[in-house]
Amino acid sequence: MSIFKFKQFEVDQTGCAMKINTDGVLIAAMANHEGPQYILDIGTGTGVMALMLAQRFPEAEVEAVEIDLQAAQTAGRNFQLSVFNSRLKVHHLGIQEFHSIQKFDLIVSNPPFFVNDLRNDEERKGIARHADQSFFEMFIRKANDLLAQNGKFWVILPVKQADEVVKIAATYSLHLVEKVNLHSDLQKPTFRQIICLAKNQAVCVESDFYIYESLKMHSLSYKYLLKDFFLAF
Repeated sequence: MSIFKFKQFEVDQTGCAMKINTDGVLIAAMANHEGPQYILDIGTGTGVMALMLAQRFPEAEVEAVEIDLQAAQTAGRNFQLSVFNSRLKVHHLGIQEFHSIQKFDLIVSNPPFFVNDLRNDEERKGIARHADQSFFEMFIRKANDLLAQNGKFWVILPVKQADEVVKIAATYSLHLVEKVNLHSDLQKPTFRQIICLAKNQAVCVESDFYIYESLKMHSLSYKYLLKDFFLAF
């Protein structure tokens, strides 16, 4: 079995097309809100992001949506085996099929982002990582419908797709209020952006985050961000 051990929980990755990755743990550790009661993780995969959010926000109920059956089943097992199990729930369906009377204070997603690129030969990984333009239109519309008035919607994407999502979001009166430019190190350009969208307009806060300070040596910022989760830190 493929088990990834964290300080307060374990994640079994068996049967998941998309394994635990840097994108997911970074956004789960960075996405913030002033005391959310209801959190939604769109495309939970192994469930790692939902578990991290449950750890960070001990008063919150965390729901997760996952379209892939095997991944949803694995996430469900990971939830049940965690100390946060009473506050975690997974739904096996696509976000377009998900309906909730409850509005969410915090919505987080590490979505598919290879728009119109070559398809991955491995079909399930393709579903997890590929999207077309209509997907992002639907994705933003659904998030807007599910987001509470004072809620925050956090997404991690490559720069090109992040810019496109910000444009689509504006048509739904969702405003860019925070942007984190992710770099491998000081010499590398931005390779991902973590963006925060909200219904309430505010001056956008932009920052840079560096994962490494030198070859194979994580930056102090990275270690500090993940110290409550990773055994190595």
